[in-house]
Amino acid sequence: MTTAGAALNTVDLLFTATSAICITGLVVADTGEAFTRLGQWSILLLAQIGGLGILTFGTLFALMTGRRVNFRERQHLAQQINALDAGGVLALIRTIFLYTLVAQATGTVLLAFRFVPQFGWGEGLYQAFFHAVSAYNNAGFVVLPGGMVPYAQDPLVSLTISVLIILGGLGFLVQLNALLHLTRGRRHRLLVYSKLTLLTTGFLLLMGTVLILALEWNNSRTLGTLSPSGKLIAAFFQSVTPRSGGFATVDISGLTSATLFLMIALMFIGANSGSTGGGIKTSTFAILVGSAWNMVSGRGELIAFRRRIESENVVRAGTVTTLYALLVAAAFFALLATNPKLGFTDLLFETVSAAATVGLSMNTTPRINDPGLVILTVLMYLGRIGPVTFVVAFNLRRQQRHGIDYPVERDILVG
Repeated sequence: MTTAGAALNTVDLLFTATSAICITGLVVADTGEAFTRLGQWSILLLAQIGGLGILTFGTLFALMTGRRVNFRERQHLAQQINALDAGGVLALIRTIFLYTLVAQATGTVLLAFRFVPQFGWGEGLYQAFFHAVSAYNNAGFVVLPGGMVPYAQDPLVSLTISVLIILGGLGFLVQLNALLHLTRGRRHRLLVYSKLTLLTTGFLLLMGTVLILALEWNNSRTLGTLSPSGKLIAAFFQSVTPRSGGFATVDISGLTSATLFLMIALMFIGANSGSTGGGIKTSTFAILVGSAWNMVSGRGELIAFRRRIESENVVRAGTVTTLYALLVAAAFFALLATNPKLGFTDLLFETVSAAATVGLSMNTTPRINDPGLVILTVLMYLGRIGPVTFVVAFNLRRQQRHGIDYPVERDILVG
């Protein structure tokens, strides 16, 4: 599955397979050059399975072969895709599958308008399909000669990839809820969770685009040589992709320190719950910001769109963020210890990218040694399954309480 000139060992192959199934996109070698067409198809299949989710993909297979899915399996599926009702999860799975096919097919057609004239029918359709699937699953794998950089000012390629990344990162529940609300109006109201997700996503995209434009406008290594419209397209693209897309139309290693910090923050926040993206999730970020504002302003309960947010969700948001931060800190320390010759910022960027399953890199991945790659492999796996596993465990055990009701201690100094 690798080309004759690709010197990839077992650790490299394990790293690549994990990067694909965890829809991260970090690579130790150029995917288009190091892997044969069969190897590239294998990576894409793993990314598709990872994007839909192991449980979701397994359920689709079970439904197609006629096997019944029991209620406990439906509960786990509901948690994985953030469904509100375990009873209707099988119908939702079918809808997700069809919606995914339609979105990826539409992306393929749009990208084909650019790639078919450039590469011919066979190669052009392959390039269009590969990158449509990779983008929708937020996988970040690229097999284009020269990567995405030549398309930095191309609105058709950049905006199509951006929209696919955003759709995949919104989460299936939000997409379906918004679509039903738009097509059927009041009969299908927009859920508070969907409103919170869409508002936070829009804010992060706008803020990211404006800041990247301001910080990189005159940087000759990134946006400086582009036309004004090209700068806007590239800035928007680079605002979208850190949230879990993993594609890059500029040289990430050429970004200013301020932009790198911004992208690390965006990667840590990530996409939305129940989506193909990683990070702590936008709803978690919104709840944390809202809770902090309530604390500063002296307000009581957290209210969003005239609905009270349960304190349980606030605790869950804080716990997820703390666990993610601890995971990143531990992995970052381990990488610093095993790769002392690599830069502090390079390894920090790589660590957050792996933990949030983003796939952006400052060209650092190929320079990391085997122990470091093993650390990143474990980190990608934990970053992908960690939040889902925690939420499932939290919901299954939240009813359990201590047998003894202990007195409340209020005299604890915090901050």
